Amino acid sequence: MAGPRKQPEKLRSHRWYGAQDLRAFGHRSRALQTGFAREDFAGKPVIGIINTWSDINQCHAHFRQRAEEVKRGIWQAGGFPLEIPAITLSEPFMKPSTMMYRNMLAMETEELLRSYPVDGAVLMGGCDKTTPALIMGATSMNLPAIFMPAGPMLRGNWHGEPLGSGTDTWKFWAELRAGNITDHDWREVEEGIARSPGHCMVMGTASTMTSVAEALGFTLPGAASIPAADSNHSRMASYTGRRIVEMVWEDLKPSDFLGAKAFDNAIVTTHALSGSTNALIHLIAMAGRAGVKLALERFDELSRHTPVLANVRPAGQKYLMEDFYYAGGLRALLAQLRDLLNLDCLTVNGKTLGENLAGAKVYNSDVIRPRGNPLAVSGGLAVLRGNLAPDGAVIKPTAAELHLLKHTGRAVVFRNYSDMAARIDDEKLDIDADSVIVLQHGGPLGGPGMPEWGQLPIPKKLLARGVRDMVRISDARMSGTSYGACVLHVAPESYIGGPLALVRDGDLIELDVAARKLELKVSAAELARRRAAWQQPAPHYTRGFGALYQQHITQANEGCDFDFLHGGAPTPEPEIH
Repeated sequence: MAGPRKQPEKLRSHRWYGAQDLRAFGHRSRALQTGFAREDFAGKPVIGIINTWSDINQCHAHFRQRAEEVKRGIWQAGGFPLEIPAITLSEPFMKPSTMMYRNMLAMETEELLRSYPVDGAVLMGGCDKTTPALIMGATSMNLPAIFMPAGPMLRGNWHGEPLGSGTDTWKFWAELRAGNITDHDWREVEEGIARSPGHCMVMGTASTMTSVAEALGFTLPGAASIPAADSNHSRMASYTGRRIVEMVWEDLKPSDFLGAKAFDNAIVTTHALSGSTNALIHLIAMAGRAGVKLALERFDELSRHTPVLANVRPAGQKYLMEDFYYAGGLRALLAQLRDLLNLDCLTVNGKTLGENLAGAKVYNSDVIRPRGNPLAVSGGLAVLRGNLAPDGAVIKPTAAELHLLKHTGRAVVFRNYSDMAARIDDEKLDIDADSVIVLQHGGPLGGPGMPEWGQLPIPKKLLARGVRDMVRISDARMSGTSYGACVLHVAPESYIGGPLALVRDGDLIELDVAARKLELKVSAAELARRRAAWQQPAPHYTRGFGALYQQHITQANEGCDFDFLHGGAPTPEPEIH
């Protein structure tokens, strides 16, 4: 719980601004240099606004304005705002993967907050990896912090039909390759699918992770569901600014509300949304920063008892995040799950989760389903194990064709993404609808950066025959906007000699989601022979951040965080000389 109300001289920033020495003179004079008066900052909480705006991140295109609205709230509450830009992680553009740079943003967030005279922080993010990265960094620093989600974009449109980002990209790309739509149609879809600021408006990684942030207690109630273009989003930004000032006076820090129960709430939320498979990796990493050890088994345990209530694409067939907001948003969904949640968990507004859910209502019971009519009774996500994935793999059963959830087929193996791209549409490729497509070297080290390659394309010759889903297995991730019978995050990855590296064309692979099983039907003796012949691939990097990443990244089941950020003694406050 929050401690007693702070006095101005106990503010962290007082060490920079309040001392009567030469160094503090320099700090104050430089603040005056920017046109501020002493009265603007003296004795007031200094709030760092960590802004991931960039011209290259269209999901955050509105963040210049939102930062000003956050500042307005901070000024109104008697704080002193300092906007501090941080690296942006633009999902569509950043290569080889935003996942490779998630930890860089987490480190930058932590170090910015530590090295500058900041008493509290507003974290501005939303595009996929920015949410976990900002929360990871702020959790490690453990100053009062509140997350301000970017909000989903408005629904897309093509010929009067709603379009969902990512989800319809894969759908129409398959139809184009099958010859069912024209190049002109494809261009029209391209022009209509993303038409406002905000992150993906399906239940992809972005909406999943901002919802997770709210379930953890890191946002104001209801903040995660507001569309970016809605005026309510601007007001939420100002409310966020006002609240962080009070959080500083109350000394309400992440360590006060991020416990094991809060992470259970986040996992239940992910399953009820049938959210992105990426959430497993991010939640494990986020929990690790809070000193909570999350195992994959906990995700599976809670999945078995959590109904899927969000009828939002890609697991749903029709609705998008705009519809979800109008139907009552995340508060309304969580209110249906009271018996599965830890309602006594504290949140950033100083109230418990249960208090924040009071009065929440569902306004469209087809978008947010009642408990008696769920989209699925359980299994929003499922964790698989077996000799092909001894450290686990994940699948989203609700996004797959039902007949593939128990399936045995012969492997068609691709050594890497380039190999797959070169051969997948070859008419001579020995593959049929019952085959299992296997991609190697897509993991944290093999990708590198564990790119979103997991929704492997279906061969053009099978698309022409009407095939739209197949079992596909990789150590890569997949976009939360994706769908299909895709087994992901196979650990250990093939690059370090995991069993996936030993799969050969023609091997039988058994998938049984109900039994949580993923088995390579090859004898132990044959696998031992293949292992003896296996050779470690050459490293991708010999210098720079890539070399640091290679040396310290953990596997998917451990959250893909850097091993040196997991624990140890707290980093001391900087000396001010």
